[in-house]
Amino acid sequence: MASNKLIVYQVFTRLYGNRKVTRKEYGTIEENGCGKLNDFTPTTLKRIREMGVSHIWYTGVIRHASQTDYSAYGIPRQHPAVVKGRAGSPYAITDYYDIDPDLATDVNKRMQEFEALVARSHKAGLKVIIDFVPNHVARQYHSICKPEGVKDLGEEDNPQLGFDPQNNFYYCPGQRFTPYFDLYHGEVEAYLEEPAKATGNDCFHNAPGMNDWYETVKLNYGLDYYAGRVGHFKPIPNTWDKMTDILLFWASKGVDGFRCDMAEMVPAEFWHWATDKVKFRYPEMLFIGEVYNPAEYRNYLAAGFDYLYDKVGMYDTVRAVICGHESAHAITGAWQQTDDIRDHMLYFLENHDEQRVASSFFAGNGRKGVPGLVVSALLQQNPLMIYAGQEYGERGMDKEGFSGNDGRTTIFDYWSVDTLVRAAKHKLTAEEQALKAVYDKVISIAVNQNAVTAGNCFDLMYANGHLHRQYAFLRKAGNEVLLVITNFADNTTMVNVNIPAHAFDYLKLKEKNAIAVNLMDDSKVHITLKRDAAVSVEVPGNGAVVLSFKA
Repeated sequence: MASNKLIVYQVFTRLYGNRKVTRKEYGTIEENGCGKLNDFTPTTLKRIREMGVSHIWYTGVIRHASQTDYSAYGIPRQHPAVVKGRAGSPYAITDYYDIDPDLATDVNKRMQEFEALVARSHKAGLKVIIDFVPNHVARQYHSICKPEGVKDLGEEDNPQLGFDPQNNFYYCPGQRFTPYFDLYHGEVEAYLEEPAKATGNDCFHNAPGMNDWYETVKLNYGLDYYAGRVGHFKPIPNTWDKMTDILLFWASKGVDGFRCDMAEMVPAEFWHWATDKVKFRYPEMLFIGEVYNPAEYRNYLAAGFDYLYDKVGMYDTVRAVICGHESAHAITGAWQQTDDIRDHMLYFLENHDEQRVASSFFAGNGRKGVPGLVVSALLQQNPLMIYAGQEYGERGMDKEGFSGNDGRTTIFDYWSVDTLVRAAKHKLTAEEQALKAVYDKVISIAVNQNAVTAGNCFDLMYANGHLHRQYAFLRKAGNEVLLVITNFADNTTMVNVNIPAHAFDYLKLKEKNAIAVNLMDDSKVHITLKRDAAVSVEVPGNGAVVLSFKA
């Protein structure tokens, strides 16, 4: 399957392979179980690859803060007062050079197990993405696996200075860490941090609140926040070297890309410097940035990012259309905002931060997400991301513990994902199997149709002011044409789509009668193509037709 269309499949590694269904709220690893790296067998990886996936993102593989005690293996124990949930957040890293012991079958061989997973993934035809978490670390960060000669983060800091360009952290000199919660958390000894370090979400005082990222501390890249974000980048800040070395360490393990957490909270100057160094050694390395400020998109692409999350544009808009809060015309405005950088925008309907499409907080049913999936997958040549379980309509409506019932699949608790467990046991409902078949079909069209992977796009909405619950566009490469009509309405609808004369000129289409094949179900449809005239097609509710014909 040769395609330049990236399909990223995100797996929350701790949850994906866990088949234990105890699901006790706030359960321990012994009670609720935990997925392992070894659960990604060649058969499992082959199945993921056969969906049309090109890249697998193993979320949460680097060792992070947890309430599970691995001190018997020489791994420092974390104080539970500064860990969110029993399993802990994978974005509170405790050792950038280590693999999370929860994921290992043999804790002492955890790095070898990860290296074997990378090799298995590559053998299955999948490229490997892992998280790089550059903005913050766990409060008790301490590397026991750093290479010889590497100084630990903060090891050479002067904590008497709130800011110093060569410090790795920011400090609150003379102040003890006094957050909103009890610092004992059931322990005999309280958690002690003095002077307090600044918290990860740019909280530069010693008393973070409930909604702060209180389990993390902010890394210092030479930006003086105390003086209004003044940059001190000459000489190169110490943190730049340390973090670039970490990227190179994982690149040497065969990783093919990094999904960079909260990339915009780290100065673009660092990214320019670091990506340049990594790509000099590993030219094919991918950098995917979690950037939410559209005004910064072009800065971060110029700094070496290959792809950025299109969250506040395309995701938010498609979600609003699915939920009936916006007209389908809003999608046109969303893609136009990033038209000059469209090949660099990563589209998605779900990830670990967002609510599940099928949750009661979003659409209530995974099927309602199908028209949004079709738009996200087929509108442009840019990448698409799927979150494991999305293809089955996973609801994410569990009350797992720290996470609570919020329509998201927990990242803080030991748990198992209902649809993933039943899929592994071949116990999906007919509805779930049908949804999975739709996902397979849409991804197959996205990666195998030349009109999608290499073609031009023509948005038809400006000539179809009457459409509000339907969205239509053309894709064309060579003489291959696709007319895509999505239906966000619940009911089957006869849709009249006007094809303006400009579309004929721009795409070099001929007026003619044609027999088109609907790639969604292989049925044949007779259509008449005329300038400034309508094509009438019946489109299923919460569905789409993808009509393929020759120009």
